[in-house]
Amino acid sequence: MSADHGDEAELFARVDALLADLSAQRIPLPPPRERARRRKAAGLSTDQIADALGCPAEDIAAWEAGTQEPLAARRAAYARLLQGLKTLQRPEHQAPSPRQEPTPTPPSRAGNKAEQPSLFAATTPLASPPRSWTAPSQSVVEPTGPLAVIDHDDTLTAHFTNGSQLPLDAEDLVSLLQWTLRSGLRRDKLSPQGRDSDCDPLIVLTPAASTALHLPPALDDRARLRLADSHPVITQLQQAGFSLTRRGFGPWPRAFRPVTNNKRASVQLAITAWGALSQDGWNLPPLPPADLARLLGTYTDRLLRPCGSTAVCGEELMTSLRPPTRSRRAPGGGGEPNPRGLHTILEPAPPEAPDAHPLARGRLPEQAMEEEAWDWSRPPSDQETAEFPHVVGVDTNLAFAVASSGLPVGLNSPPRHVLAPTFDKKIPGAWFCDLTHATLDPRLPSPFTATGQAPTGPAWYATPTLDYAQELEIEVRPIEAYLRDVHGPYLTPWYERIRNAYLATMADLGVHEKIPQADYLAAMQRLATAEPALLGLLAAIKATAKGGLGKLREGPRDITAPYTRWPALNKPTWRPDIRAAVVSRARVTLHRKMRKTAEETGRYPLAVLADCALYPAHVPTALDVVPTGPDQQGVPGLLRLGVNPGWAKEEGTQSMSWYQQRYAQGINPARYVKDPA
Repeated sequence: MSADHGDEAELFARVDALLADLSAQRIPLPPPRERARRRKAAGLSTDQIADALGCPAEDIAAWEAGTQEPLAARRAAYARLLQGLKTLQRPEHQAPSPRQEPTPTPPSRAGNKAEQPSLFAATTPLASPPRSWTAPSQSVVEPTGPLAVIDHDDTLTAHFTNGSQLPLDAEDLVSLLQWTLRSGLRRDKLSPQGRDSDCDPLIVLTPAASTALHLPPALDDRARLRLADSHPVITQLQQAGFSLTRRGFGPWPRAFRPVTNNKRASVQLAITAWGALSQDGWNLPPLPPADLARLLGTYTDRLLRPCGSTAVCGEELMTSLRPPTRSRRAPGGGGEPNPRGLHTILEPAPPEAPDAHPLARGRLPEQAMEEEAWDWSRPPSDQETAEFPHVVGVDTNLAFAVASSGLPVGLNSPPRHVLAPTFDKKIPGAWFCDLTHATLDPRLPSPFTATGQAPTGPAWYATPTLDYAQELEIEVRPIEAYLRDVHGPYLTPWYERIRNAYLATMADLGVHEKIPQADYLAAMQRLATAEPALLGLLAAIKATAKGGLGKLREGPRDITAPYTRWPALNKPTWRPDIRAAVVSRARVTLHRKMRKTAEETGRYPLAVLADCALYPAHVPTALDVVPTGPDQQGVPGLLRLGVNPGWAKEEGTQSMSWYQQRYAQGINPARYVKDPA
């Protein structure tokens, strides 16, 4: 009988153990990725966790990868550890100084991209990890940089630009904004006279974070692209003392509280679920939160903190580098006007006004200034058809941004109307002049019209166009003009920052300055396999340049009655005269290069679209079109291949028969040389 009782006790013990195992299996654990995130955020290694749980470090790695799960008592202990880490990383404390930053992990190099440094390395651990998970709260990652990407997986987590991350104890948007204002996230001004708003932090919400913060997955108001003012989130913000700008709560809202003790309390938000960073010039690839934070941090370091569409960013960059006021206080309070910035809302000269502008009412078509980019093509000659079986597109890098560098433009004084003025190339303005007597080679587009056809009567021209006419020894005798006597190189610092950002990103992609033209073409061909995140950054920089110039002549967004004012007209940076001067200079600069290339090589373009010229070629490469030069880097003053802004890249190649077919269809072949229609 005693033996039977012993067997029974052993069986009961085994059953109890089995039940305990089953019970342990029901203990919830966070997802595998969250397990690894909490360990890394605490600065713990897998060896430290394994030592505490009495198991091999390989088991910890398997649990974090999701290929294996802990069992029985070890599962319970692991769950207790993870919960402790979560609690540890949610301290109630004042925001620490952002100067103590985690040490970034060196960028990863793998595969055939070893020559392309990655900006998007894995999450960075703390510089000095604690000895155990019970370390004091000082070991928590400190917010750093100008922005954070907020994601949600079991908890809200902030990802910073240096690769570190921090779990947040925030349950709604108000608490997230309050954390942001305490966090110390900020960036420095772009210029000594810059605006305080340039320093405001950016919070980017992933779709998961938006859902966790009770924001809808999409905006119902597709016309105004904003959350309804009656939405509970808006009500909560108002009750907490936050206000919104007049644009409301859309993809790029700004929430702020009143300035207290000269301290701003403003946060820029980007709601990715509503199209921020994927529309309006942004075309970023899908990225994990940590990589997105790194990309946006690099964009911020090289240009500015994102604040809206790439066009808005381009405009904001102009204003940040040439702010409307400077810090010295005027007698009545506030900063005094900055004479080098744009601080006054000006009406355009009548010929400069777009067709929808009130000043265009009753204006004859020939009285409108049309300083626009080229859209021109011509039929190939019989000799060109017989000699050249191919066509090659040659596209100028950042052509319009380059044209803005050093360009004198009107500043804050209205234009002065003058009859029969003497042309002065140093004065920006609009000049009414007859250039029909000019004799030009028909194998080149006319530099005086957007169509490339010779002018048929007097027309309004920006200063760079008439300056080039004089260079061509054409008589210039203006009939009247609107001149801007107070002027300066407003866009020069803007261009320089665009240029530096572009060149730095191209270098990250393995395309460097001062390399032979053939090596440059080979490097550009390798971009097709480059890191998508870097390509997205490059595209954003180029779109910022293009969109910023477009903002100078922003048209009405909504369908309104003709000749009705629209909001953009009430900004000092709405300056169609500046855009006209930039386009004029870009057009004549390209004409000069094509003319000198023709003089050197005897080769003439078949078509031009904006900054892309299509040439006949013996073989399908741009090396057949541009001279090599003594150092294999082209000839100054001619079309030349290279990464520098103002130099050119190969846009695409097609056959001469393809060109003839497109031309016969009334299509400008330069539009489709890269992507054939």
